[in-house]
Amino acid sequence: MNKTANITVLGCGNSTGVPAICNYWGACDPNEPKNIRTRCSIAVQTDETTLIIDTGPNFREQINRENITRIDGILYTHAHSDHVNGIDELRVISRKSDKLVKIYGNKGTLEDLKHRFNYMFKGGEIDLYPPILDPKELNKDHFGRVQSFKDLKFTPFIQNHGTIDSVGYRFGDFAYSVDIWDIDNTAIKTLSGIKTWLVDCAAYKSPNQVHANLEKIYAFNEQIKAKTVYLTSLSLEMDYQTLCNELPKDYKPAYDGLKLECLY
Repeated sequence: MNKTANITVLGCGNSTGVPAICNYWGACDPNEPKNIRTRCSIAVQTDETTLIIDTGPNFREQINRENITRIDGILYTHAHSDHVNGIDELRVISRKSDKLVKIYGNKGTLEDLKHRFNYMFKGGEIDLYPPILDPKELNKDHFGRVQSFKDLKFTPFIQNHGTIDSVGYRFGDFAYSVDIWDIDNTAIKTLSGIKTWLVDCAAYKSPNQVHANLEKIYAFNEQIKAKTVYLTSLSLEMDYQTLCNELPKDYKPAYDGLKLECLY
């Protein structure tokens, strides 16, 4: 019997967010509330479990906005700052639960986090600052295979983010792909059969060395055949209503607070 999980888009903005610093809106209409975008993250929730994908600079704000009161684990896509720099907020999560917070990522991501946030793994020099995190490495034995976390099941897969690999995550008939420049046949196979795909399109209409553009997303989905595609990692050039008017049927811009469901 299929189970249902709820997906909340905590943030759908690219690395700058919208508006960017100094209240810069670019091509985005400041009178459109759905143009207000924090950095990319989602929550996947059942009655028993809450998993968060990425803890960017807006992590605390996002969790409080959605009134999420329990977090059981974190899945990381990669270690770029706009996806991890809210990691210090996990101190409160650990303190509340009296447990280390389980975090998942590939080898490169965990190594980067351990280098930059060593105190979160090792603790500080006094008992007041204990270790916070329990790292779980995703490796070749995990990619493309269903993993279990309490009552949730997910399938991690490798994505090409130009200069590094990122990790995408499939939950039943839903998948999340951020940040990507390209995906290979192995990832396409993992994604095939999903109904909803939430995918990075930060490059929009331009060529880009680290992010996919619309042309690439359309080509990928000819193989994946998701029924609905939501675009995320939206830049200052991507006005919400403009996107709604110009995108093909079944392609939609995401927005902060968007609610989706998946069967897994």
